[in-house]
Amino acid sequence: MAEEKLLVPLEEYLKAGIHIGTKFKTEDMKPFIYKVRPDGLYVLNVEDINKRLDIAASFIAQYNPEDILIICRRESGWSIVNLVSKITGIKKLIGRYPPGILTNVRLKNFIEPKLIIIVDPWPDKNAVRDGFRMGIPTIALSDTNNDSREVDLMIPCNNKGKKSLALVFYILAREYMKRKKIINEDSEFKYTIEDFSKD
Repeated sequence: MAEEKLLVPLEEYLKAGIHIGTKFKTEDMKPFIYKVRPDGLYVLNVEDINKRLDIAASFIAQYNPEDILIICRRESGWSIVNLVSKITGIKKLIGRYPPGILTNVRLKNFIEPKLIIIVDPWPDKNAVRDGFRMGIPTIALSDTNNDSREVDLMIPCNNKGKKSLALVFYILAREYMKRKKIINEDSEFKYTIEDFSKD
C-alpha cells in the first residue's frame, strides 16, 4: 500500500483499531473484509477504508455545513461529533433520534438536511429509513455487522470504538475544510487526532 496515498499514516489507522470489526459479517460488508482473526473478529481492509474516506470527504465537501446533519445515537461518538460540529459548523443530532424530524413538516423540530451522515446504521436505522424515504443522500460508517440497505455510501470501519470514531471524524473534518478551501494544507488544521478522542 502506497503510504503517500493514505489520508493519515498507516500506523495511525492501525493504532486506532479502525480495521477491527465484529464477530459477525453481512453480505454487504464481505467485500471489505481482509481476514478473520483467531479470536473470530473480522478485520477490514485498511486500503478500502482509506479509499472510502477519500470518496466520502469529496462528496461531503459538495455541501455547505448547514445542509449536513450528523446523527449519532452511540454514546462513544457524542463528544467527537460535538467537536466536528464546532470545527466545521456541520449540524448534529446526538442521542435518541426524534421520530418524524426528517419527515413530518408539522413538527417544531423538523429539519431538511441535504445530506446525512450516520455513525452506526443499526441503532440509527430509523434515521436511515427516513433519509431514504425523503431522498436524502446518506453516508454511513459501517462495521462488519451492518448492511447497506437504504445507504448511499458506506465507509467500512469500526464504528463502535472511541479511538476509531475519533480518527474517522478527524480525517473527515480536516479533509472537509481542505476541500472547501477553508484551509490549504494539513498543517493548517489546528486539531490533533487526540483532540477528537478526549471526553
